[in-house]
Amino acid sequence: MFRMSPQRGAGVIKALVLIPIMLMFVIALVFAFYEGRKAYWDYRVREMCEKDGGIKVYKTIGLPPDKFNEWGQPNFYQPANGKNALGEEYIFLSEIHYYRKGDPQVARYHIQVVRRGDGELLGESVSYGRGGGDMPTPSYGSSYHCPQEYGDIPLLTRIFNKENKE
Repeated sequence: MFRMSPQRGAGVIKALVLIPIMLMFVIALVFAFYEGRKAYWDYRVREMCEKDGGIKVYKTIGLPPDKFNEWGQPNFYQPANGKNALGEEYIFLSEIHYYRKGDPQVARYHIQVVRRGDGELLGESVSYGRGGGDMPTPSYGSSYHCPQEYGDIPLLTRIFNKENKE
C-alpha cells in the first residue's frame, strides 16, 4: 500500500498556495505594464499640447447671417470635400502625423484655413491624442486628447463671424 509522507503533503499545500499568489503577481505585472505605458504616452501628449496645442486665429472674417446654421457654424463647410471643404474662397488643410502607430496610437492633428486669393493663413488648430494601449479586455479602449478645445468646428466658428448689418 502507498502511503503519502508528511513531507509530500506539505509540498502539495505549498503548490496550491503559491500558484494563485504567482498568478496574481503576474496579472499585477501585466496591469502595471499597460497602465504605465498609457501614463507615459499621456504625459508625452500633454507635453506636446503645452508646446503648440490649441486654436490660433490670425484673422477673422465677417460673413452675412445666411452663411451660418442655427448653431452659429458656417453652413458652407462640407468636410467630405477635402481642401475645398470651405468652397472656392478658402482652402481647408488637414494633416495627421502619427508619432506611434499600433497600440497605443499617438498622433498630432493639424488643421489650417487659408484664404485662396492671397494665401493668407486665417487660423489653425493643433491637437494631440492617444488611443488604446489598454490591457486586452472585451471593452473599448481608452483615449486621451488635448487641448480641451480643438478641431474644425471650433476653429471655423472663431474665424468666421456673423456681420451685423442693421
